[in-house]
Amino acid sequence: MTDPPLHALLDRLAVPRLVGSPNHTGVRELLRAELERRGCVVMEHPFTASPVRLVAAQVWGAGVGVVIFGTLLLAPSRLPAVWAAAWACAGAAVLAAYPFLPLLWRLPVPTTPATNLIGVRPGDRVRVWLAAHFDSKGQRLSMLSRLLAVALCVGGLLGVVAIVGLRTAWGWRPLWGALAIPGAIGALLLARCRTRDDSPGAVDNATGVLTVLAVLDALPAASPVGVLFLDAEEFGLEGARALVRERANLLQGTAVVNFDGVDDRGGAVVLEHRRGPVGTAVARALGVRRSRFLPVLVDGLALAKGAGECVTVMRGDWGTARIVHTGNDRPERLTLAGVREVAGAVVAALR
Repeated sequence: MTDPPLHALLDRLAVPRLVGSPNHTGVRELLRAELERRGCVVMEHPFTASPVRLVAAQVWGAGVGVVIFGTLLLAPSRLPAVWAAAWACAGAAVLAAYPFLPLLWRLPVPTTPATNLIGVRPGDRVRVWLAAHFDSKGQRLSMLSRLLAVALCVGGLLGVVAIVGLRTAWGWRPLWGALAIPGAIGALLLARCRTRDDSPGAVDNATGVLTVLAVLDALPAASPVGVLFLDAEEFGLEGARALVRERANLLQGTAVVNFDGVDDRGGAVVLEHRRGPVGTAVARALGVRRSRFLPVLVDGLALAKGAGECVTVMRGDWGTARIVHTGNDRPERLTLAGVREVAGAVVAALR
């Protein structure tokens, strides 16, 4: 069965809404109205967002390609084997350090205004925040395809290290070049993975927003629960990072339950960023074990740095990952059964 009110709202939320686009502004104002209709006082937290991390991922992919093709040029040449070994090892070291050294990837990329929405009901101080990001993005590759591309890149870097080792020990054999092929494919895919404004973002993350509203509707009005509708998550958790940096007092000593991708299909996952009783109760209500790591970037990773405890709740499977960030992430494929299940379990845990 479907939920007509939620489905009507889903249709209005699930439109391409890259940060800075007209649809993005319209969805933010829609969410403000929905929170006010539920008795919330809505505050804005403006900040400046930049897609620099998305561009940096493309640069990293291109860098993998440079290291691989440079090694393949040096290895069969008449130069001493140490030249290829030095190039491959130095390049792999720089690429491994690249994500952790902002000075390497702080590129001159245009910024755009963005705004987090903070909703609270009059009463006691908020003890639990319900969070979800409301922006979306489209890319040439789905989430699953990008994970595979990264794995291919890592395999390719290991391959070039193996090539230079073999070259040093036994000389050059053309067959050894095959070890770098997976990395070359992965590098090409990542380097061309540009961001576009063409994904409706139904699962990622209109369903997360709807889950927040469904929980809010089911709890008593006096519950010490607030709402964080976060912006620019798709630019690399920019909204959550800005909130922790500039409004840390809101999160101090509170629990955060973040929702990011709640599909009809697959099982629920509770990703634990900082342990606490609320996260434990949510996992128990959903009947799942808490996970400590998943290869995904979610706002909970940033929010946990300011909150007393923090978890991210998701639901889906590999099929979900195949459509996220693509034009196929559409509202028509959803009945919102996952939203109802997750929201019901969180309400039971918070009560």
